[in-house]
Amino acid sequence: MRFASIVLGLSLTVAAPLSAHHSFAAEFDASKPVTLQGIVTKVEWRNPHIWVYFDVKNPDGSVTAWQCEGGAPNALTRQGWSKGTLESGGPLTVEGYLAKDGSKTCNARSWKVGDRTVLAGSSNEAAAPASR
Repeated sequence: MRFASIVLGLSLTVAAPLSAHHSFAAEFDASKPVTLQGIVTKVEWRNPHIWVYFDVKNPDGSVTAWQCEGGAPNALTRQGWSKGTLESGGPLTVEGYLAKDGSKTCNARSWKVGDRTVLAGSSNEAAAPASR
């Protein structure tokens, strides 16, 4: 009985992080690229991916809240990113891919802040630049 409890506990410990991570194709559509411009409202710097939330002004003047998934924090840090790279209240242009579920969610391929464009660490392997 005790052995079964330990095995169950360990399997739940391992399964929880695995269920939180997903493949690009499970949630996003590589055939639906999108470019969005807006104002950053929040940045969540956490594993397994960062999330950036921003407001996009529509042609009619209304505002739509969007969220975009970026790469893993450690991968972005190696590219020169920091938690302060994208600041709340700052302008942002995102190039990425729409979510399959039709929500205002995307997987970001690149972020443009001012005149600086940085790779967002997209999990879309087809969009990733070739290694050198």
